[in-house]
Amino acid sequence: MDERERHAAGMKKRRQVLGNEWVDRSIKNETPFNKEFLDLITRYAWGEIWTRPGLDDTTRRLIVLATTVSLGRWEEYRLHLRAALTEGKMSPDLVKELILQLAIYAGVPAANTAVNEAREVMKEIEKKG
Repeated sequence: MDERERHAAGMKKRRQVLGNEWVDRSIKNETPFNKEFLDLITRYAWGEIWTRPGLDDTTRRLIVLATTVSLGRWEEYRLHLRAALTEGKMSPDLVKELILQLAIYAGVPAANTAVNEAREVMKEIEKKG
């Protein structure tokens, strides 16, 4: 796959995983400073990794959520959690099980924050309808 094809595949997957609203807002906020970075993540994170056949999207979402909780990357966690619950049709019960598992492997403080952040994201989703 050449770089243009990888970018197109990445953009398609990015929209599928995060939703059109988020991706459109990201594109709207593109600047000369962040343009190359956005291109890089579109081609490689989305066009190379997320499109690989070895894992399904739900598994990839769980890995991203677990990683962002473990690293304390709360903005990214909220983004991917919101997308998992809306675009990915992931159930709150699956998220709860992930957080319980993370309490053991990533620590109770990280899991505590994950629970609180998830509660807020779920409230936002419910409010939005």
